[in-house]
Amino acid sequence: MADMRVDLCGVTLKNPVIAASGTFGFGREYSRFFDLSRLGGISVKGLTREPRQGNSAPRVAETPSGMLNAVGLQNPGVEAFISEELPWLKAQGTVVIANIAGSTEDDYAYMAHRLRSEPVDMLELNISCPNVQSGGAQFGTRPESVERVTRLVKAESAQPLMVKLSPNVADIAEVALAAQEGGADCLSLINTLTGMVIDVHKRKPLLGNVIGGLSGPAIRPVALRMVWQAARAVKIPVVGMGGIMTGEDAVAFMLAGASAVMVGTATIIDPPACISVIVGIEAYMRRHNVNQVSELVGALGGI
Repeated sequence: MADMRVDLCGVTLKNPVIAASGTFGFGREYSRFFDLSRLGGISVKGLTREPRQGNSAPRVAETPSGMLNAVGLQNPGVEAFISEELPWLKAQGTVVIANIAGSTEDDYAYMAHRLRSEPVDMLELNISCPNVQSGGAQFGTRPESVERVTRLVKAESAQPLMVKLSPNVADIAEVALAAQEGGADCLSLINTLTGMVIDVHKRKPLLGNVIGGLSGPAIRPVALRMVWQAARAVKIPVVGMGGIMTGEDAVAFMLAGASAVMVGTATIIDPPACISVIVGIEAYMRRHNVNQVSELVGALGGI
């Protein structure tokens, strides 16, 4: 039997496949399709200090080999998560990762402090959010702001801190190093690329928010490149994501340096996609006589 266990910053995952934040909600809908305990972990819907209704519709648009979303972090707020969602999630038998977002540095610090005594296994810091105190620029686009908000959240958190990096930057390695310098225990990347779709017949943007985040197989080569660059730059673990649809896609990210992976858009197309990815990784390991899944991490040859 292949050993699929992963040690991620001291947290043991039974396998390297995590349901990505955003597309998986809090897991309730997906529990009708498969046993959530089979997952390595669940990164929950992005949480904010107060409830958010999100952006105006339309919020989703299909694109060639992918999709754009502009949901706008709709969520019930951290208090509702703690009282209504977290007890149910903890009973599902998998690692729970709380994805936290904010519009100010104080928002992020508050979220980390509020969750420090709650039974979440890790925090995932979503820095692809507009900083209202800096004219709307994303926290994750400048190394100095990445380091500052990471350091602030790390000081308030009790759980291992994963920083989710934006791909909309000039140098992903520089940003990855900034997160590490700020005290991140691991990194996750990539978040969505920025894009837009236009309805040429109506001569209007298709999304209500005009621009949105591009995800799905279309971004996989970019994600792989950035995971490889980030993993080479830092000494902390990296969790890879971006268009993973199959077990072999996941293996590619691990060969590029990812210790674990997240599956997002695939679960919208096929709800049990995470299970298919787990089964695919196991099949790859059997074919190639790999006994421990960690043997794949960074094992890319030919460079």
